[in-house]
Amino acid sequence: MVAVIAIVILASCKQEDSFEGSDLDTSTPKLTALDSYIRTNYVSKYNIDVLYRWNENVVDNNRFLFPPIEENVQPVLEVVEKIWLDSYSEVGGADFVKLVAPRQLLLVGGRNFNRSGTILLGLAEGGKRITLFETDLVDVSDRANITRFLSTIQHEYCHILNQTIPFDEEGYGRITPSEYTAQWFNTSIAEARELGFISDYSRSSVVEDFAEMVNFMLINSNEEFNTIIDGISNIEARESIRSKEAIVADYFDKQWDIDIYELQEVTARNTQEVINN
Repeated sequence: MVAVIAIVILASCKQEDSFEGSDLDTSTPKLTALDSYIRTNYVSKYNIDVLYRWNENVVDNNRFLFPPIEENVQPVLEVVEKIWLDSYSEVGGADFVKLVAPRQLLLVGGRNFNRSGTILLGLAEGGKRITLFETDLVDVSDRANITRFLSTIQHEYCHILNQTIPFDEEGYGRITPSEYTAQWFNTSIAEARELGFISDYSRSSVVEDFAEMVNFMLINSNEEFNTIIDGISNIEARESIRSKEAIVADYFDKQWDIDIYELQEVTARNTQEVINN
């Protein structure tokens, strides 16, 4: 009798184990032309994935944010590749960005406003992701517009470099120690420069000051950068910015084996090529 029951149960299990096909679509999604471009020019070449489709898990849901218009994505990525990625690769070596880079580049369509009324242009999140806002507002034919957008990634990438190998914050902070303030946005750029800072945002902290120095050195040619410094009337302020510049150059040279002035020249050349095309 026991044997008969066991056979019946075993037979029932075998019948229940027969499953029909899943209702879930497990097929590999087809790549669009944009996806293929990203895979070739970012994932394979630089080990950077680009997120441009909406994903509420990677943005601040307390802010009014939205994905970029798809047709705007590749033109922006081509500019970023030429001015940022290609420049660092030419000076630092083909694998430099692949080894020291965010694993993700997140593109957001519009502006990201802070409660203070200032605009957040970008974020570097733990060295793993750079978020770029205002993707839909980029005009690839306008130098001022491109420079503003690229200044975000130059600034945020500097944070990633600093998170990988720190700079001398203590020594840097001694140059203009009493002028840092959380109310930096109440100071104009011109006023900030007369205090020894390259921009108004530089006054927010030592770390941001360093990143802004790198940013302004790379969004301007050497001649343009020198013109900015020479235009400051306060001699002590000019000397302060030059002292900060020296620390930046020393950091890139000793920690990354990169000549910041060569990188500046290459970046300026690539920027001009983008404008010309």
